[in-house]
Amino acid sequence: MELRSPGLSMEARDGVPALPGEADEYESLPEGASPLTHMMAGAVAGILEHTVMYPVDSVKTRMQSLQPDPKAQYRGVMEALKRMIRSEGLMTPLRGINVTMLGAGPAHAMYFACYEKMKTTIGGLINHVGNSHVANGKVLVLSYVIVFSSSPVVKQRMQMYNSPYRSMLHCIRTISRTEGAGAFYRSYSTQLFMNIPFQAIHFITYEFTQEQLNPQRQYHPSSHIVSGAIAGAVAAAATTPLDVCKTLLNTQENGHLSGMANAIRTVYQIGGVAGYFKGVQARVIYQMPSTAIAWSVYEFFKYFLSRNRH
Repeated sequence: MELRSPGLSMEARDGVPALPGEADEYESLPEGASPLTHMMAGAVAGILEHTVMYPVDSVKTRMQSLQPDPKAQYRGVMEALKRMIRSEGLMTPLRGINVTMLGAGPAHAMYFACYEKMKTTIGGLINHVGNSHVANGKVLVLSYVIVFSSSPVVKQRMQMYNSPYRSMLHCIRTISRTEGAGAFYRSYSTQLFMNIPFQAIHFITYEFTQEQLNPQRQYHPSSHIVSGAIAGAVAAAATTPLDVCKTLLNTQENGHLSGMANAIRTVYQIGGVAGYFKGVQARVIYQMPSTAIAWSVYEFFKYFLSRNRH
């Protein structure tokens, strides 16, 4: 996030006058701070991102089912949440959240640490090309970090209607015993191919929106929230077809499907073109606040640490 006018004093930030050079302190943090700083900020941001909106993620998983149980067919997100709580219990939308919490912290610690490292490295190699274009190159590397997060198989199996699994460990043991270790990686290629365009669109949109709303790259909470929400919504909508394929591979229990190509064909055979966009509303509703939370929390920690590192 390079400053366009590094010698300029920042304008008032949310009513607080900025000091000369404060913007430079905030934006130079990637070079001055240790990777541990970014990892800590990223871990907190990741955990909050994935847990606050987790009930909507549970709805999304169910709505993406190509052949849902008649009792698990929903018209909208709010209706789904109400029915899940009323008929299955208050904690049903939170089933599998412990899996997400265990994986989100380490995954996002790596995610943001690599984000800052690549920004510094690639940004130094490319001169005066604009932040959004720098993001286009660096984000391809960042995309691979996401696949090291914990497998979504356990989480999505527990989110499904009438799930037979009593706990995370019960689910892991049952899948390992009945389907083998390979079951945890059936959607690996699909998840990889989904994360590359998702993160590319996500980061480019975020950087572009920041250029419009916050060109001097101050710490400005409202711009981080709005930019994060827009980036999440655009990336989520654009990659929904691959997310549907991922859900199909993760939730099948007979294991007859494997690989992205088979998933793409099966989705079309069962649901046609519309099948690729099942649950798009829930996915966008989930991603908008999630990415807004992640970026605003991360930028806050970055700003806070930049002010206190001396």
